[in-house]
Amino acid sequence: MGINERLLDFIEKSPTAFHAVSEIAARLTAQGFRRINEGEVWKIERGGDYFVTRNDSSIIAFRVGGVVSDGGFIAAASHSDSPTFKIKHNFALNDKKPYLRVAVEKYGGGIYASWLDRPLTVAGRILVRTDNGIETRLVHVDRDLLLIPNVAIHMNREINKSLALNEAVDMVPLYAAHEGAKPLAEVFAESAGVKLKDITAYELCLVPRTKGVVWGDGSEFISAPRLDDLQCAFATLEGFLNGGNDKTVQVYCCFDSEEIGSETKQGAASTFLADTLRRVSRALGRSEEEHLCALANSFMLSADNAHAVHPNHPEHTDSANQVRINGGVAVKVNAAYSTDGMTNAIFRELCARADVPVQSFANRSDKVGGSTLGNIASTQVSVRMVDVGLGQLAMHSCYETAGTRDTEYLARAAKTLYDTAIFERTPGQITFE
Repeated sequence: MGINERLLDFIEKSPTAFHAVSEIAARLTAQGFRRINEGEVWKIERGGDYFVTRNDSSIIAFRVGGVVSDGGFIAAASHSDSPTFKIKHNFALNDKKPYLRVAVEKYGGGIYASWLDRPLTVAGRILVRTDNGIETRLVHVDRDLLLIPNVAIHMNREINKSLALNEAVDMVPLYAAHEGAKPLAEVFAESAGVKLKDITAYELCLVPRTKGVVWGDGSEFISAPRLDDLQCAFATLEGFLNGGNDKTVQVYCCFDSEEIGSETKQGAASTFLADTLRRVSRALGRSEEEHLCALANSFMLSADNAHAVHPNHPEHTDSANQVRINGGVAVKVNAAYSTDGMTNAIFRELCARADVPVQSFANRSDKVGGSTLGNIASTQVSVRMVDVGLGQLAMHSCYETAGTRDTEYLARAAKTLYDTAIFERTPGQITFE
């Protein structure tokens, strides 16, 4: 199976952040990584492989080099969430009989029109009452279950000139149109294999049913839901599992909540990464001073997809900093990103060693781009950091497009990153060991 077929398999198994983290954990476990718990004392050994989760929707894995001394942390971070619509707690709407609809609210900044007139289902987690307390169960209803219907052009003659969609009116999914329809909550319970009466709470969202595909004359395109940011989560995981060195602690991060600002206990703005790195240092016997020295000799790749130049609207991108699909990994540079001159140079050197092409991304000067992980995470963990991404079209559509060669480029760059120890032995001078 090629790398893009494996990517599509990963995306198919990751309809929500909860599923993505579960799938990442399964792949780590298959490679011999041991799960540890934030609520227990960590016993970390040199040469050991570990991972920890928070909220079931964020994950940090780390590999401890066998001879770590003054080596720092080599890390890559991506995010597990994507724009969608979350199902409200009281979701049954039967006010438009005979239609039975589902109450939802937006999550993140999605392209609403892309969700119309396509089969949808529901996935997420439910919390179940058991004899031992509350347990989490993942849910992914494997059937065409819902649809958000458009309005016919005969009823809105201006629809192709200006389409303004109201979240509370236009984006309400349809579930049934007959008397005696099975309550949707029963569908969730059956999918999870539990009794309806035992469900105490849930976090569920809409999921498009359209499968991911590789297409184009030269199979150069890949289209799928959630490419932003599962393409980066997958590619950096590939690099993490295939790379490594003895002088550093290698770290893989996949955070939830990026699409809503990262300000949750499991987001990049939380203490999750800082807590993990400090606990690793303590378990290795480092003093606080030695931990700070390790951070000074650390480097982090913030990987979140970038806007490729649009074939129909190239005017939306900066003419001198356009990202092309399959043109290589793009370094993001502007005031909203963590990239600086030194981290840009470090990453370009790593890509040169990996034989990976590098591009530059900058927003057109009169447009504001989205935020990402790097500058947010750096408020909690002060390490050298670079923001990068893979070029894609229709970012935040429920079905996005990117390049097939770029997946391999990022995986190779990430492997070279994890193969390398980075030190600042002399102020202003970086060495690779």
